[in-house]
Amino acid sequence: MRVLMVEDEKVLADTVRRGLINEGFVVDLTHDGVSGLSAATENPYDVILLDLMLPLKNGYDVLKELRQRKVWTPVLMLTAKDGEYDQTDAFDLGADDYLTKPFSFLVLVARIRALIRRGAPERPVVLTLGSLTLDPVDRSVRRSGRLISLTAREFGLLQYLMRRHDQIVSKSEILDNVWDSAYEGGDNVVEVYIGYLRRKIDAPFGVSSLATVRGMGYLLSAEKIPEGAAGQ
Repeated sequence: MRVLMVEDEKVLADTVRRGLINEGFVVDLTHDGVSGLSAATENPYDVILLDLMLPLKNGYDVLKELRQRKVWTPVLMLTAKDGEYDQTDAFDLGADDYLTKPFSFLVLVARIRALIRRGAPERPVVLTLGSLTLDPVDRSVRRSGRLISLTAREFGLLQYLMRRHDQIVSKSEILDNVWDSAYEGGDNVVEVYIGYLRRKIDAPFGVSSLATVRGMGYLLSAEKIPEGAAGQ
């Protein structure tokens, strides 16, 4: 079982490396993002341990480039940052697991073995619905190939709706899954952002894909041409 560890804290890296070797792993070690990316793309690994804060290229960018190059090796992020947004960003970019420092070595080994058992099946990362596509790796949205600029919140809302396409989702479900748990405002903010999305993903293209279901919520489906719009 071969592991790549990309970690700039050399004392920690050497300690973990020795421990993993004692557990029967073969461990390659790099100390910056550029070297880590090079090693990860040029050699086969069962798991990559990737620090978030790295010199030359940070862990987010390394992970993003790996997935763009279709390197699907399971990635376990190691970081001192434990904010929920940091974890969400890592998973959106294609991370498979996340462990905050300081961590238990036994837990680390258990996580690595779990990832190895799971393996690295090739994963489609681009969400597609009709002519609308969303790529969580480069955080881009396109309709019929045309790039659409969205804010971070609009992107998160669209991503959630695309994952639940052809299902009615309520305002409360959207708030629970798209807004921060500390949000204390009213649910009317969802209606506002639904309006923002319609003006960006539908209106410029003369289609209708995001519908309001009165009293129930919202429904995203493949685009339709609104009645009376044909030939305009």
